[in-house]
Amino acid sequence: MSSFNNPNFSLDLSGQVALVTGASSGLGYRFAKVLASCGAEVAISARRVDKLESLASEIKEDGGKCIVVPIDMVDRDSIRDAVKVVEEQLGTITTLVNNAGIPDAQWAVKQSDELIDSVIDTNLTGPYLLSCEVARRLIEKDLPGRMVNIASMAAFNTSPNSAAVLYSTTKLAIVRMTESLSVEWARNNINVNAIAPGCFSSEMLDGMLERIGDISQSFPRKRICQPEQMDSTLLFLVSPSSECVTGTCIKIDDGQGSR
Repeated sequence: MSSFNNPNFSLDLSGQVALVTGASSGLGYRFAKVLASCGAEVAISARRVDKLESLASEIKEDGGKCIVVPIDMVDRDSIRDAVKVVEEQLGTITTLVNNAGIPDAQWAVKQSDELIDSVIDTNLTGPYLLSCEVARRLIEKDLPGRMVNIASMAAFNTSPNSAAVLYSTTKLAIVRMTESLSVEWARNNINVNAIAPGCFSSEMLDGMLERIGDISQSFPRKRICQPEQMDSTLLFLVSPSSECVTGTCIKIDDGQGSR
């Protein structure tokens, strides 16, 4: 006889310590609030401390526990130090949401070395290093963990007018990183998955729309999605409900693009 509940589904994150990067706006801002509302103790990171402090106040006013831990994703010492701070103040990180990312917003042949380094470091090298720092501690303490990497539908589709070749490249690398780390860490009960959003309302998307105009009318449903519409996917991947799900990238694009 099975010992699982019927249904085997829970959104209770009590006892979990979550770190959300890129939490000063957009998807990360929403993710942090959702995790806290389900009982996780949340550490929020980005470079804009004023935005983080505002979010922390909101979470605390709603009864959640939250600390602000600034991280510069291009600075390896900053990443390592942040993990130590979270561990000292909240405990071992058991849930990691790698959300921080920046666009290139420039044609490939016009990109400077500084832009190339910044996009690769922020979108790929930083998340890889942070994942390894978190996993190392989970393995040392024999604790299970959940990691959700935020990729993008740009990993699978790009257009002649997007000027996002490097962004697209790094996001596809995030998908492969997710798959590969999930295989290495499966024996340690660390689940690594990814979400690939389409066009969701965010500061990054707003910047793109300013450059190329409103693209929503070309979509089948003629709308830009809201971060709240991703709550259920995030919670599935970080909750006990997804115990056997690892190495998966879930596409959420409202039918906006081709397959």
